Amino acid sequence: MLLAILYSANNRLSIKNHEMSLNPSSLSRNSFLNIFKSSQVPAILLVAAFIMLTGNHSLFKGILNIYPLTVSNIPFLASLALFFTLLTAMFFLVICHGKLTRWMLALFLVIASQSAYYMDHFGVIIDTVMIDNVMQTNAHEFAGLITPALVMNTILFGLIPAWMILKITPRITDMKLEIKTRVRYLVLFFILIILLIVPFIAGYTSFIREHRIVRFAANPTYTTYSAIKYATQQLSISKNTVLHKTAEDGVLLDPPSSKKELIIMVVGETARADRFALNGYKRDTNPLLAKENIVNLSNVTACGTSTSVSVPCMFSSLGRSKYDKETALEQENILDVLAKNGIEILWRDNNSDSKGVATRMVYEDFKTPTYNPSCEGECRDIGMLSGLDKYIASHKDKDMLIVLHQMGNHGPEYYRRYPKEFERFKPACQSGELRDCSQEEVNNAYDNAILYTDYFLSEVINFLKRYDNHYETAMLYVSDHGESLGEHGIYLHAAPYIIAPKEQTHVPAVVWMGQNFEYKAKDLEPYKDYAFSHDDIFCTLLVAYEIESKTCEAKNGLLARNRNLKYYANNVNTSDPSPVISLADRPQKHI
Repeated sequence: MLLAILYSANNRLSIKNHEMSLNPSSLSRNSFLNIFKSSQVPAILLVAAFIMLTGNHSLFKGILNIYPLTVSNIPFLASLALFFTLLTAMFFLVICHGKLTRWMLALFLVIASQSAYYMDHFGVIIDTVMIDNVMQTNAHEFAGLITPALVMNTILFGLIPAWMILKITPRITDMKLEIKTRVRYLVLFFILIILLIVPFIAGYTSFIREHRIVRFAANPTYTTYSAIKYATQQLSISKNTVLHKTAEDGVLLDPPSSKKELIIMVVGETARADRFALNGYKRDTNPLLAKENIVNLSNVTACGTSTSVSVPCMFSSLGRSKYDKETALEQENILDVLAKNGIEILWRDNNSDSKGVATRMVYEDFKTPTYNPSCEGECRDIGMLSGLDKYIASHKDKDMLIVLHQMGNHGPEYYRRYPKEFERFKPACQSGELRDCSQEEVNNAYDNAILYTDYFLSEVINFLKRYDNHYETAMLYVSDHGESLGEHGIYLHAAPYIIAPKEQTHVPAVVWMGQNFEYKAKDLEPYKDYAFSHDDIFCTLLVAYEIESKTCEAKNGLLARNRNLKYYANNVNTSDPSPVISLADRPQKHI
């Protein structure tokens, strides 16, 4: 409304110019309009106020959660509101200049409207992880995030105000005067901020030190900071970097006479541990897996809260505490290590992509009917088993690792993740606008997708059973991250790890081992409730393929149970005249 009034006033300004020149008293009455015509500062201030009023519901909601709306808190709350408004105004005054001002303001209005929608509706924070998540999203996933509410929000609070700002923001005729005006406002706002802080110095100190997460909801300042940081990170990643070696000391200890390994690793998507019946969930979401001789790992923690972090992290040797995207891309991951030790690697993907993990591997895209025969509007995970017999036959004398990257429970349109015959729990939410559905409907749709994953994993096991007499077969399933389904007002995932709820970090993991596999369920069963994490996957795969490396010295307890490997390690000849020291002969440490 403010924009409409000013736009109308601006159009009438030229008509009244002549009257103003004849009537000096009218000059003072229309001084604001004169300033608006000669300077861009009013337009900047107007945009700052508009975004604070319409795009910062999450920020003020977070503040009110800390400082309830009581009589004693009102002065400090008013101070905080003005504080963030003035900072936003100063931000725009500094970055918007000249001919680009109107376009930058318009762009920020659109971006702020969309950022506000996702923060308000899903409880997310627009940080570097979320931006990377968006950049990694393919067209199909992106389409699922476009809802009527998002479109309406963008039109009302983004496009229409942006169009008005393009119309009313004047061109600068006197740059020196404009700079002087901006400097005056910046000095004035700086003084006002000091005056706002001084009476509440203790409150601000506490707010800044203890509640930085709330400040992450400041729109558009934190969003812009995150975008700049993300762009800087991407520019710092060398495209032609030398790939650093990992586990170069790796020695394949598997006797030549033994059967070849055939392992399928299923990388799940957006599955949370507490929705697996195997972990005690009240609903029977794992009816088929419960019939198999599997080991359910109940206490596994994800490396990140988004696919773009968790997937490359789990295949890296860095671990969560040391994980950095740039560093991970510049060094070999576990697939590289296995490949250089003679293991054949195949990555099949029904998700966005491998996030850089399978760049140097055989990669097959199952998101389209080209490879995937099970596409009914959406390509199903089960299609990734198609044609695997042919692949195995062509590599029958090799150890093989096949990675299947699921679509799984990718949200928010959980109802699209499974065929209709798996809609056991009803009514199921049939929308990507989760807030429009009841909690029961959201839970039903999500649990139906878990039910389909149960079916898919059981089919993977049945597939491997056919090769059980000829290979050492095994399946490892682990989800990349979990999902929030409305708990604490939060939906989806990708929350900053420091504040991420358990629903986003506690993930399901299941292991199945065939009759010829070197390790048995009874070997792993004692560890089923042990605190594992994605950090353990690198060494788990090295152990599974009987590759010894100092990289995994701290995790060799389980490998020591392999009597055949111990015997072979003590008798194999290597280039080193000294005997190979088997993992079994070292002091055991629990994995």
